[in-house]
Amino acid sequence: MKAQGFRALLASKTLAAGRKAGYWLDILKYVAVAVAAAIVTLAAVNLTPEPSVIRTIVPHRFDAADPQFVQSMSSYSQGQISGQNAVQTLVNGDEIFPAMLQAIGTARSSIDMETYIYWSGSVGYQFATALAAKAREGVEVRVLVDWLGSLPFDENLIHIMTGAGVRFQRYRPVYWYTLDRVNNRTHRKLLIVDGRVAFTGGVGIADNWLGDARNPNEWRDTHYRIEGPSVGAFQAAFAENWLETAGETLQGEKFYPPPEPAGALGAQLVLSSQPNGSEDMELTMLAAIAAAKDHLRIGMAYFVPDEIALQQILDARKRGVAVDVIVPNSLTDVPIVRKGSRHFWGELLEAGVRIYEFQPTMYHPKLLIVDDVWASFGSTNLDERSLRLNDEASLNVYGRDFAQTQIDLFNEDLKRSRQISLAEWQARPLTEKVTDWLASKLHTQL
Repeated sequence: MKAQGFRALLASKTLAAGRKAGYWLDILKYVAVAVAAAIVTLAAVNLTPEPSVIRTIVPHRFDAADPQFVQSMSSYSQGQISGQNAVQTLVNGDEIFPAMLQAIGTARSSIDMETYIYWSGSVGYQFATALAAKAREGVEVRVLVDWLGSLPFDENLIHIMTGAGVRFQRYRPVYWYTLDRVNNRTHRKLLIVDGRVAFTGGVGIADNWLGDARNPNEWRDTHYRIEGPSVGAFQAAFAENWLETAGETLQGEKFYPPPEPAGALGAQLVLSSQPNGSEDMELTMLAAIAAAKDHLRIGMAYFVPDEIALQQILDARKRGVAVDVIVPNSLTDVPIVRKGSRHFWGELLEAGVRIYEFQPTMYHPKLLIVDDVWASFGSTNLDERSLRLNDEASLNVYGRDFAQTQIDLFNEDLKRSRQISLAEWQARPLTEKVTDWLASKLHTQL
């Protein structure tokens, strides 16, 4: 009897333990389902861009040389056009970095820098020490870097700056309460000194841009130095993202001194901002393409136009506009973007669009030239990530002399590029066609 009682007691305890284990297993299942649902929801929120409000191409009503074009662009973008600006073109790291560091060295009151990429290396160290030196002199120095773009960043560089009094912030770091915005980054490249000199273009703070684009280790890029009334718009663009990140409002003549004439160029800074405001950038690009009469030149590090932009370019070809496009070759830093881009080339090539791949190194400019009167440059690529997800900044410049300098630079890049024919595109191996097609399905993220 005792043995039977013991066995019964043991069986009862085993059954209870089994029920308890089953209960906790059910709980774990529910938790796993909830976690999986949360991950899927966050992925959907981040990977699904807001529906575009632009559903059709911009019709061709007038040419870029028509005064109506200037008036319309100002209305489209909410970016006021200011006159009497001067813009200096800086080609590759050999010209770009010395000019930026020289401007930092002359600062008297404020330096504000915003960038997507700030990586470790000699360039990162030069900028960190230069900014720290000005902070020790009493200049107010603010540095805003994108959290994602600056991940390969030596913390010692941050200590060099913050130890000297530089106010350093990362844009949209990832916390549990910011997971719904992890895919919305700042891609802007801005440097504003004393509210009077601004820089923008494609360059990040990294050794990749050193040199003169002579080999694969020296990226090809263009940056621009701006003086004149339009600099106030650059300061306001920085202030927008700084307010979100640091909670500080930038006010007064230290940041917005009375504008002074510096040249003869009309200029207009256009911004895209998330979660709202990306339509302005997209509309100005489409409207510029729509205004082309003779020649459209596109130089883009990442060229993955959506369906509307694709049709806008094709519409230009139907009007007889010559279209030249320069993109990176296999030396690109993001191969999936090149593959996604190539999938769409067939329709463009069939229409007579000339597509070239830059050969010596990674091609990183973001340049759009309409005829010989208008040019746009900055951080914005002709892809959905720039036009729908990132915070971007591009300067539109009106003036034939300036446009000619950009055409000359574009033509120099053409000499170092290889044209892709329709026959070559059609003859790609089947594996490349399939992988290009698969990559194109990610177009909203490229």
